[in-house]
Amino acid sequence: MSEHGASLQTYNQELVKCLEDLKSQQMELAEVIKKEEAEEALLQKNISSLQEKLNTIQNNLKYHKQIRDDYNQTIQETETGFKKILESSQTLLNLAQHQSKKLKNIR
Repeated sequence: MSEHGASLQTYNQELVKCLEDLKSQQMELAEVIKKEEAEEALLQKNISSLQEKLNTIQNNLKYHKQIRDDYNQTIQETETGFKKILESSQTLLNLAQHQSKKLKNIR
């Protein structure tokens, strides 16, 4: 019987040591989880901040592109109008020159 008692005591000691090792590993893992959760929270905060900045830049970009398009349209319309003025001026000049020659021929 003392053999069984000694074996039982040995098993009991090994079981206690195994449980202590498991608890130690559990505590280490809990610390790793705690650090990872803190890092996750920081990254989430950074993502939110970056998302806000991205939204602001996208809105500004949209606004500025619309203004650019307005400039392009105004420039195009102005150039078209100016070309019409040039064509009219050329037509008027041709007419004036023609009339001038005609009047010189009459003298």
